[in-house]
Amino acid sequence: NMNFLSGIWWSLSLVLFWATPPVTSSWWYMGAVGSSRVMCDNVPGLVSRQRQLCRRYPEAMLSIGRGVAAWTAECQHQFRRHRWDCNALERGQRLLGRVLLRSSRESAFVHAISSAGVVFAITRACSQGELKSCSCDPKKKGSAKDSKGHFDWGGCSDNIDYGVKFARAFVDAKERKGKDARALMNLHNNRAGRKAVKRFLKQECKCHGVSGSCTLRTCWLAMADFRKTGDYLWKKYNGAIQVVMNQDGTGFTVANKRFKKPTKNDLVYFESSPDYCIRDRDVGSLGTAGRVCNQTSRGMDSCEVMCCGRGYDTSRVSRMTKCECKFHWCCAVRCQDCLEVVDIHTCKAPKSAGWISRT
Repeated sequence: NMNFLSGIWWSLSLVLFWATPPVTSSWWYMGAVGSSRVMCDNVPGLVSRQRQLCRRYPEAMLSIGRGVAAWTAECQHQFRRHRWDCNALERGQRLLGRVLLRSSRESAFVHAISSAGVVFAITRACSQGELKSCSCDPKKKGSAKDSKGHFDWGGCSDNIDYGVKFARAFVDAKERKGKDARALMNLHNNRAGRKAVKRFLKQECKCHGVSGSCTLRTCWLAMADFRKTGDYLWKKYNGAIQVVMNQDGTGFTVANKRFKKPTKNDLVYFESSPDYCIRDRDVGSLGTAGRVCNQTSRGMDSCEVMCCGRGYDTSRVSRMTKCECKFHWCCAVRCQDCLEVVDIHTCKAPKSAGWISRT
């Protein structure tokens, strides 16, 4: 049932599935050139506007697939020390759909990082000449001036405006079909994700002149590594603002009057998160049984917090590590292989370790 999915994961995960082959493969060539309509019509979960974009820009779907891979990996990196570790993505769209339905902090982050991933992937594809519909930023031409003086635009500036525009059209299309509170929340967080990528656009320059002197500079704009966007959105996740709909249903107001009104850069959510301690299909929780915890930590990855007070098991394992590394002139580092014995701590399962489902 596609109705339970709030957001874009199902659409994009399927795009990733059929957009995996390289551009040079005969499968992709036949699909993109000869039957993009058939291909796009057979991807479940796309709304009509997304199908139109798929037919018109079939080569962009491969880039969106790469964006899915990028934001999924980033989500898992940011949540690696938390009870909910974003690995529900690997267990099927139905489980993630339950997370998205709750309108929680986790849902807010997933919408923001997924929207950001599409912006990043489309923009990168433009710069690398992979899309017919865009190229380098056409506005970055001629001469300009910054705090260091005059310079000439050159190279290939990332066309972030095109990436943002395409991501807005494709990702937001699903939410614009509805006008309920959750759709407004998702649109807000989608936009916050797009803005986060643009926030880290930086100017890079190359000096020209005698002995490398900067008598002439050539500059261009480039996106930062996607990790910067992930780190920024992680901070926004931790500072996400709980909101309620205003009386006329057109926007938000803070649930707690002591907190500031959310800006366009903030993440917003409606519902408090579950504790994610046990396996529960209704909330999209895999539980923490079997998760590795840190016995010496006092943070979210500590055995006390990660294991929800259930305790943990300890097993001693042997592993090979690099040791006694020495620098040799010039220029190599040589190491010995050493056998290391370490204790691994994993969370105990609750007495009833099966799935909980209230439906």
